[in-house]
Amino acid sequence: RGSTENEIRRRTASLSTPHRASDVQVDPVQSAILFRDARGLPAINPFLTLDTYQILKNDEEQIFAKFFGFHRCYDLIPTSAKLVVFDTQLLVKKVFFALVYNGVRAAPLWDSQQQRFVGMLTITDFIRILAMNYKSPTLEMEELEEHRLETWRNVLKDVKELIYISPNASLYQAIKTLIHNKIHRLPVIDPETGNVLYILTHKRILRFLFLYINDLPESSILHQSVHQLNIGTYNDIEVAYEETPIIEALHKFVNKRISALPIVDKQHRLTDIYAKFDVINLAA
Repeated sequence: RGSTENEIRRRTASLSTPHRASDVQVDPVQSAILFRDARGLPAINPFLTLDTYQILKNDEEQIFAKFFGFHRCYDLIPTSAKLVVFDTQLLVKKVFFALVYNGVRAAPLWDSQQQRFVGMLTITDFIRILAMNYKSPTLEMEELEEHRLETWRNVLKDVKELIYISPNASLYQAIKTLIHNKIHRLPVIDPETGNVLYILTHKRILRFLFLYINDLPESSILHQSVHQLNIGTYNDIEVAYEETPIIEALHKFVNKRISALPIVDKQHRLTDIYAKFDVINLAA
């Protein structure tokens, strides 16, 4: 009887504290359905008809290609998301403070004279500006106080046309665009209004796949290691030490085109990671 009362008490308590993992057990499949519903996505993917499932099961190499080919960029856009846009007339320092304040890593750039979006501002741009403007540890970087984004775009020779995609384009086309142009962020722009709807990234595309991964036919690729699939860098790895100057790390990011630096000790044991996004804290 005592154990029964304890169980009833535990269940009653769980109603008032549903966030406690010890009190709530959720079926992963049901959890995925609830998560899709919260994002305004269909609980059952219309792509996964019985016929399609059987075809994919017999040709597993096409599972992901056909999945992304079926879905549009619009399908990935959440019902609510934060989007920050900067005018090219803003001062550089204020812009990077705004990135930190809003917790975003990139933002579309609007040219008020041309009345159109002309580019993207990313953490890489901030790193390039710092690397070019650094003179010595004792001198302040006055240009960050005085120069506007438009000025720095000319200095960095960043005048190439903005690469973007329509919300009606497939996610497969979006992935090809990201890879072909060697970019990490792809604005989704409404062709009728010219408004930016969302910023596509590799992470957000993978997260969308994750929502339906348990519903897709199982692929043998998922049972292979990252080393077997040749994903990652295994030779000539750039590293930094705790005493490495920040400016040296910035130059590595720019010149080696890497997104993170492993921080190692004198025995080359990994102690931490210094990523590109960490650099934005210098503006805080």
